[in-house]
This record gives sequence, structure tokens and C-alpha cells, in this order.
Amino acid sequence: MAVTADTLTVLCRALLTDVDDLADCLTGRILEGEDVYDVLGVPVDDDLRATCRASLERLLTQLAGDLPADVDAAALTVDTGRRRARQGVPLEVVLRAYRQCGRLVWERMREVARTRFDGVHDAALPAIADDVWRILDASSDRLVDAYRREEARLRGLELGRRWAVLEGLLAGRGHEPAVVRDAARLLDVPEDAELLCVVAPIAEGEDDPLPSPADALAGIAPSLWHARSAELVGVVVPAEDAAAALPAVSEALRRRACGPVGVSPPVAGLGRLDLAHRWARLAARTLPAGAGAVTGLDERLPEALLAEAPDLAPRLRRAALGDLLDLPTRERATLLDTLRAVLDADGSPSRAAGVLYCHRNTVMYRLARLETLTGRRLTDARDRLLLGLALAAPGDEED
Repeated sequence: MAVTADTLTVLCRALLTDVDDLADCLTGRILEGEDVYDVLGVPVDDDLRATCRASLERLLTQLAGDLPADVDAAALTVDTGRRRARQGVPLEVVLRAYRQCGRLVWERMREVARTRFDGVHDAALPAIADDVWRILDASSDRLVDAYRREEARLRGLELGRRWAVLEGLLAGRGHEPAVVRDAARLLDVPEDAELLCVVAPIAEGEDDPLPSPADALAGIAPSLWHARSAELVGVVVPAEDAAAALPAVSEALRRRACGPVGVSPPVAGLGRLDLAHRWARLAARTLPAGAGAVTGLDERLPEALLAEAPDLAPRLRRAALGDLLDLPTRERATLLDTLRAVLDADGSPSRAAGVLYCHRNTVMYRLARLETLTGRRLTDARDRLLLGLALAAPGDEED
């Protein structure tokens, strides 16, 4: 064992005198097999070669037994792992560089043993190989751990920045050019992109109202999702015409919806995300709580207008329906169903009768009673509008 240790010390000290040549060789081998360093703009001389030289020197000094007791042998490896993670160099590329380092050291050890020491140390070389690769394996483990920890930290920072910039846009800061520029860079979305906003309210104690929405839209349009305290907000950026993509987006989300989901009309630019968000939230409010449904704002404009002024809904229903609301429950429901059917049939009693499964004269009688109770006339355009809004207004059918 002492002979092996002495051999390792002698060979490593000999290699240390050639550490600059070793660094040049290792750098060349890495660059020959990897182009990612150039693509990512990692400086060759100031970073890659300097790291190669420092790593070789630390490895050889450690193997020779010359590393001072107060020096952390893994500090350089940890620093390299963190730096490469920040630079975006893939982990497998970094690990390949470490294997290249070990292979080069082992090749040069055998060469030095043969050329400088006339084969005196050849017998100890197999045992030395175990020491070299054991230390390299331990260093690789530390590098992987450092890389992944830094990667997780950076991911958290990136998510934090994205959260902050999205919150700024939703709060109406889209009129600030600097905010929009930062948002475009962090979200990887053009500043003037045409986009849709999706809002899925999250009711307290309920499950996810829209599971895996990004997966649902895969192949339709890129999307970003942001969970807030009471809602899930999505930013959908179709590649071309957002209006044309809207039906496909709504249909894909409808298959996943477990609660009410609102989709905005298209808006032009990240600076208008706050408006799209308000529209999508308003669209979601027009749907019944707990309903697994998706709607666009334009599909529910009358309900949206009423949802914007909820205090007016009871007054509207009373003004439009008058004494009809005071009838017994069954009679009131029959007349309201008849009113809906006639309005849906563009005022045609015959078509409404077919939907209601009754005679046309029955429909005519009910309409006459309805007009008496409400004081409204279906032949009057303004009265028809008021009655339609009253039916759309949220409210208890028994009020």
C-alpha cells in the first residue's frame, strides 16, 4: 500500500509540472466534442480553460496527498457546478468534461510512468486507477448536487420574477414601457402579441377548477399559467389569429373544466393584459358556481353587464316582471318558461308551442296573462329587451 501511495505522489507531482499543457489538451478535447460552450457564450480562456486548469491542479494535488488540511477538496467542484448551472450548460455536458479530465489524467500517468521512470511504477498503476476514479466519482457526485441545487434556486428566482411581472401587468402596469419590456423578456412573449386571458376562480375548499390547462392546450397555442389566491390565470398566445383560435382554446379547456372558466376576447399586446383579465374574470362570473363550463365574454354579454352591477339585478327583475313574481311557484315557473321559449323562438307562438309541447292557443293565453301581469308588450322592442335581461339576471326564481 505504501508503494502505491508513493507511486501516486510521484506521478501526480510530475504531472503538476505539466499542468498548463494538460489544461490546453483537456480544453481542446472538450471543445472538440461540445459546441454548447460557444453557443452559450462561455469564454474559453477566462472560464473553460481556467476551470480545466484549476480542476486538474486540485485533482493532482489531492491525489498526491499535498492538499492542505484546511482546504475543502470539494469547494472548486461545487463552484463549477453552480457556475455551469447559471450559464445554462447542460449537466450531462459538464459530467462528460469530468470524465474527459479523468481519462486524460490516467493516460498521462501511464505515459509519465513509462517515459520518465522507466516502468518502475507500472506494477502499482492498477491500484492507482482505483484511487483516481474514486476521487473523480466523489467529485462528480458533489458537482451534480451543487448543479441541481443551483438549478432549483434559479428556477425559484425565475418563477418569482415571472410571478412579479405578471402581477404587475394584472394590476394595470402595462402602460409602463419598462414593465412590458421586462414581461416580454421573462415570459418569452412578444410585447405586441395578440393574446387571450383565461380565469378559473378557485372556490375555498374545492379541487383544482382546471387541471393541467397547459397540457390541454398543447398543439393549439402556447400558454402561461399563474396561480393566485382565489383564481388560476392563464395567458394564451396563439401563433397567428387569436380570434380564430378562440373556439379551439375554449373547447380544449371545456374538456378539463371542473368549475366555471372565463375566456376573454383577444387583446393586442401584453400592456392590455389587465383588461383581458377583467373580461375573463367577468365571463367566469356569469356561470353558475361549481359548473364545469367554459364561456367567452362575447357569449355572455347580457349576463356580464348584469354581473358588473349585481345590485341592479333584483330591481331589474322586479321592474320587468312586476306582479308575475308574486304568483305561486308553479304558475310563475310556467309563465317564465313560456316567456323564454317565445323569446328564443323570435316571438313565434307556434314554434314556442312545439318546444313546450302544448297547443299554440295555450301559448297565446299565457302570453296575454304575462303581459297583463308585467305591463310589458312583446311587440315592443324595448320591453322585449327588458324581459330578456330579466331572464338573464341572476336571482331566485322564488323572489
